Amino acid sequence: MSWLGVLLLGMALTDLAHSVRPARWVPECTGAVAAVGIALLAGLTGPRDLAALAVIVLVVLAWGQSVTRGFGRGPAWLPLVVLLFALVLGVGTSGAAPAADGLLADWLDGVTLPVLEGLSADRFLLAAGAFALQLSSGNVIVRLVLKATGTLNPAADGSLPPTPLKGGRLLGPLERVFILGLGLAGELTAASIVVAAKGLLRWPELSSPGERVRIHQLTEYFLVGSFVSWLVALASLVLLS
Repeated sequence: MSWLGVLLLGMALTDLAHSVRPARWVPECTGAVAAVGIALLAGLTGPRDLAALAVIVLVVLAWGQSVTRGFGRGPAWLPLVVLLFALVLGVGTSGAAPAADGLLADWLDGVTLPVLEGLSADRFLLAAGAFALQLSSGNVIVRLVLKATGTLNPAADGSLPPTPLKGGRLLGPLERVFILGLGLAGELTAASIVVAAKGLLRWPELSSPGERVRIHQLTEYFLVGSFVSWLVALASLVLLS
């Protein structure tokens, strides 16, 4: 699990860097360097670890570049393929990954926080990577799926009022973190309430006056984006289960 955790963290930090400074090669290089640093802190320095780390760096660089192109004029399906390949590769090789140790394990041994007490370094890496994915990567995946499926916001072409969807980029990470956290706590019913609450928050936008011929497109945009966002959280929950 240690390699998978490092991989998820590298990709998540790439997306976070892209949201802050989307300059050419800066996000993916940031994620790759961070992945290397995290692996070293976790004591992943053996021959197999270094080989795996080289692959992780390549995957992180490929993810960052494909996302940049996918947001531009490139195909939106390409970064989704890279993501699927990364997950299959990370899960498939998780059994061969050695247990994380090093400074990270020493730090966890000295932590007195109840939520981290007794947590292994492997589990910590995987949990950190899963939660980090909810922050910016979830939004990235949603945008890519919307573009790949041609499900575009009808307000973008002026068919609807220019500000029908406010706060979506903030609500998405918040709801994913809540769903993942509540799921790990065994509170799936509470997680379903979060999902229902978002529907209530969006209802005024979906039922607002406007060109009714376009309202169904806005509803489709909302549903596709929401379901993809929830799947990101649920898939992360499956990895941690």
